[in-house]
Amino acid sequence: MNTTIPQVFAEAVRRDPAAPLLTWYDDATGDRAELSGATLDNWVSKTANLLVDGVGLGHGDAVALLLPPHWQTAAILLGVSAAGLAADLADLGGDPQPVEALFTTPERVDRAATWATTDRYATGLLPLAMPLREVPAGYADFVTEVRNHGDHFRGHPVAPADRAFAGPIELSHADVLSAAEDRATQLGFGAGDRVLIDVTIHPDPVDWLLAPLLAGASAVLCANLDESKLDARATAEKVSLVLAV
Repeated sequence: MNTTIPQVFAEAVRRDPAAPLLTWYDDATGDRAELSGATLDNWVSKTANLLVDGVGLGHGDAVALLLPPHWQTAAILLGVSAAGLAADLADLGGDPQPVEALFTTPERVDRAATWATTDRYATGLLPLAMPLREVPAGYADFVTEVRNHGDHFRGHPVAPADRAFAGPIELSHADVLSAAEDRATQLGFGAGDRVLIDVTIHPDPVDWLLAPLLAGASAVLCANLDESKLDARATAEKVSLVLAV
């Protein structure tokens, strides 16, 4: 039985490393990205190595994510978990809490300034994982920095009782996976499903990332969803369940 977020993700990758695990659309920019389990695992490992080897964080440290739903957000959140760190999902609200590192976008740096931390990373969430043309003062470019780190992460094991989420409400890995299991049931996710999710309606990564992973489903994430494209996209992506207006 998988009892931590890294175990759940590892199991999802093992099932079929080459199959699409997470597909991203943004209808405002025309961006589409498809990540197999192996590709997402590569980004997750690089992120974990960045945090541990690059930043020097240790087991249980907290990392704030002021990021909207996105495939890079998925990689960062899973990388934080793989490294044995706790994710403060700051973009979902709550008062600033002390953290050891922070990830955000250039549009959110004013809000990010209220978080006390030493290491700050910005990403433009750009197509093809392009780096920022202009990096905000006091920040490093996540996309540029993460590529300098290894494709495999061999950290210390994570325990079910370890902190998974930090912030105003702290949750262990066991707590988060219990919530993800409940949401998978409520939303109707099943093993082998290909789920199209409007992330504007479901901004919580428990819904758009962890519940599908736990259920054995793959996700087609849509931002700024153009409803006129919904039926054709569901057909093209072989979607079995749609969570949209």
